[in-house]
Amino acid sequence: MRRVVITGFGILSPIGNNKDEIKSSFLNKKSGVIYMPEWEKIQGLKTKVAGMVKNFDEKALDRKARRSMGKVAMFSTICAKTAIEDANISDELLKSGRLGVATASTIGSPQAYEDFFYEIFRTNSIEQITSMTFLKIMNHTTAANIAVNFGITGRVFSPSSACTSSSQSIGMSYEAIKFGIQDVMLAGGAEEVHHTTAATFDILNVASKAHNDSPQNTPSPFDKNRDGIVVGEGGGIVVLEELEHAKKRGAKIYGEIVGFSSLSDGSHMSTPAKEGMANTMKEALKNAGLTPKDVDYINAHATATDTGDVAESEATKEIFGDTTPISATKSFTGHTLGACGVHELIYSLFMLEDNLIYPTINLNEIDPRCDGIKIVTEVTKKDLNFILTNNFAFGGINTSIVLKK
Repeated sequence: MRRVVITGFGILSPIGNNKDEIKSSFLNKKSGVIYMPEWEKIQGLKTKVAGMVKNFDEKALDRKARRSMGKVAMFSTICAKTAIEDANISDELLKSGRLGVATASTIGSPQAYEDFFYEIFRTNSIEQITSMTFLKIMNHTTAANIAVNFGITGRVFSPSSACTSSSQSIGMSYEAIKFGIQDVMLAGGAEEVHHTTAATFDILNVASKAHNDSPQNTPSPFDKNRDGIVVGEGGGIVVLEELEHAKKRGAKIYGEIVGFSSLSDGSHMSTPAKEGMANTMKEALKNAGLTPKDVDYINAHATATDTGDVAESEATKEIFGDTTPISATKSFTGHTLGACGVHELIYSLFMLEDNLIYPTINLNEIDPRCDGIKIVTEVTKKDLNFILTNNFAFGGINTSIVLKK
């Protein structure tokens, strides 16, 4: 069976837009969550914090290319550009048909949705709506714009599955290479923050609202007093490549994906099931040929919701007990939704590189229902060879990815 390695990456996140910035944020416990004053005008919206990308320059893309892009597609295309450069991918390989794309977002560009419907309802007319608006709205806008802008002729996937959008993209890419369908894949996802996304979680009563005046103190995964999700934004792309193909090119190898699983709870649209989470982790380990004792660290999904954190803790405890270190990097960034899987995979690569575990911040008192797992709250030195990174989405969609140094 073919082996799949990671040979490049590009990232835009609330805690930095490159390796050095992101590592510094983790090591100095610097949150990327900020207060959103413009949300004060939204009547009834209780949450007013978000994890925002800073120093984003859309002019990194050609003006003509940007015509079909909302912010979410700009995020993913800029990350793809960085990843392609980092992996030293040639124009010939991009257009060979042996390189494909798998990226996604939760709902495309919500700002484009707003512009579209506002114009219709304001004027009762479509005359001022341009043909480019739909291209910004469509769920596969991230993948389509990458493929078009880089002349990619291989397979294009775009699994829009909320919080597992980018982890499914990575998993599907891993399988496409493993089984010989493609040699290289650009995989990941993106999300843009918009008040409608925050409102969705607010309506479900799972959005953080107790720290609008102290945004750095939320979210607080696994904490007894956690009060919910903080929405975040950004993008990420990793270059996945067949091992021998990478060696032949002389590519730098950041790590290897050795296991993947994506299973469904099959039980509820918004309440997670620990059984589905546990089954997904077990299958990923089986796929990797590992036992729970082989895993050196777990990057938790941990969104700081009441039911989600408890279910994940119970599932993790069932398999790993209280000996395997686990932390929640969303405590720094908020929940970047369609980008969270690729963000957390890239953070895990950084941890593998330095043999360091990044901590969970804002954890003051562990919820007794989440106790019994080894939650890391300080930067911790540890030899890391295998990392398990998990993501769990609405609709009971679960993913687990196993990384090897």
